Amino acid sequence: MKRTDIITTVGRDFLTENIENGEFSYEKALKKIGKDYLSFLASDASRRYKNLDLRFADDRVTVLIETKAKLVKGNAAKDIEQLQQYVTYEKHLTNNKVVAVLAATQTDEIRVWLDDSGVIDNENEKKSERVIRPFTDYVDVFFGARNDKRTIVENTYALNELLHGYGINEKIRSQFVGTCLLALKNGLKYEGLSTKQIRAGIEEILNALLDKAKDLNKAAKLVILKSKVIDSQDVTDLTKEQFSHVLQEIKDKILPFINDRTTKGQDLLNLFFTTFNKYVGKADKNQAFTPDHIVHFMCKVVGVNRNSVILDPCCGSGAFLVRAMTEALADCDTEDEREHVRKKQIYGIEYEETAFGLATTNMLIHSDGNSNIVQGSCFKADNYVDAGVNVVLMNPPYNAQRKHSDKTYVKTWNSRVKEDPSKGFHYVYEIAEKVKIGRLAVLLPMQCAIGTGADIKLFKAKMLEKHTLDAVFSFPPDMFHPGASANACCMVFNLGTRHANAPTSTFFGYFRDDGFVKRKNLGRIEKTDDKSLGVWANIEANWLDLYRERNQEPGISVCRKVTANDEWLAEAYMSTNYTTLTQSDFEKVVKDYLAYVLKSGEQL
Repeated sequence: MKRTDIITTVGRDFLTENIENGEFSYEKALKKIGKDYLSFLASDASRRYKNLDLRFADDRVTVLIETKAKLVKGNAAKDIEQLQQYVTYEKHLTNNKVVAVLAATQTDEIRVWLDDSGVIDNENEKKSERVIRPFTDYVDVFFGARNDKRTIVENTYALNELLHGYGINEKIRSQFVGTCLLALKNGLKYEGLSTKQIRAGIEEILNALLDKAKDLNKAAKLVILKSKVIDSQDVTDLTKEQFSHVLQEIKDKILPFINDRTTKGQDLLNLFFTTFNKYVGKADKNQAFTPDHIVHFMCKVVGVNRNSVILDPCCGSGAFLVRAMTEALADCDTEDEREHVRKKQIYGIEYEETAFGLATTNMLIHSDGNSNIVQGSCFKADNYVDAGVNVVLMNPPYNAQRKHSDKTYVKTWNSRVKEDPSKGFHYVYEIAEKVKIGRLAVLLPMQCAIGTGADIKLFKAKMLEKHTLDAVFSFPPDMFHPGASANACCMVFNLGTRHANAPTSTFFGYFRDDGFVKRKNLGRIEKTDDKSLGVWANIEANWLDLYRERNQEPGISVCRKVTANDEWLAEAYMSTNYTTLTQSDFEKVVKDYLAYVLKSGEQL
């Protein structure tokens, strides 16, 4: 990476140089505040280091980059000595948080120190850092606000209430907010303008974005975004004061938290969308918006990376696609790789028009990736097969009507049956038939794992005839709250290898406690520890470790050889850890069972 490329990547606005050749002189900078750089020079230093190649700074963080043609092993000790000296100078100059980088301009190798310990050595090096990042990424390492997630949820709830008060119907509310957010992100002007002028500005931005994406489905997407949302009566009836108020709320209370150049920013944007969709989707029993942290876990389980070609055949608002794209982009080293992910490795299909428009907006907000999202039936659309899909992430409808289901399968239904008797399982089988190889992770209701009903048993058997059941995770019963009340589990299949030929047993995780609790008006909120840090990261790491190592832990995980006739749930096989049981645990199980009986209509 050339010096000019480094400056562009980190950000020229943060570059500080105080001598003619563009370098930064610590002798000059320290002298300016009455200090002598030599007084901070290590007594055993091999030379008088004073001029750093590149320095980027604001009032809290400094990024120091010393460039070399190559990072030669024989020179490593001197390179570290030099960088260590600059870090020492910087601490005496500003006491900022410091990121220190050694960068090779000919080979693109880098070595990075991110811990602000002030110690540059092999032990403190952040070896997972592969590329130089924007300055804002480094700022987020130290100053990402701990309560951002809760603030986003609180602000999202308030925004939903505001739109309700202004008469924006639930059916278009998510799409309206997404469109406003997208327009604001791309420079929408609205102050002092009429409602008609604001709408025209939004339309102009949408046109430009879809043109830039070279989207073949541009016309269809514009019809949805424009006629169904921008030109809807609910929006046209807004006064200019109301419209401006909504935009100002989004600009002040949502937009600042979603810097999509960083992984954390992507996380918060995903959280915003899934949370908002839950608030407005709870009237539809088929609306099961998957929490972003569960989506993230599923992406980790199937190993999404820069080489993954991802399909969500029932993509809804695009939560799985957005998260998978974020994970794949984070694994890329170059902009060419990132562009290929956006354009060639993300595929989505959505039947419902409103959800299709929302997925389009969601992907555009995340800097594209929308061009391979199409509207239609996943049983007809198969353009993704030739793309080499090797990862499927999906949450099919559990109560799909006849028109949503595979027509060949529908012909087998009894005339009185109105909804999918397989509870979404036939979606899984048909997609697996098309994709054939790779990994598939799907959320399905517990009935599918237990095997109640002839149709469910049929598709369990059909899946195992051609594919391996790698794992099943029992998730929290209130996972979709607020919204759908379905009790779901995650099944993971290795496509193409018959289950009977699988080299390992199936892993079953009783992952009922994800560290989230219900809060009035806020849905499910992540709990924090005694340091005010969220508990989910540690829980997720433990779940992944148990799964990857096939560890069996009483009360939480077990491995078993199973067939299509068996139950596919941890509850059926694992031993109970009685030492942790309490009276409240017993009461909760009884209440959960009673709730299940009432919902299912079964007899006690």
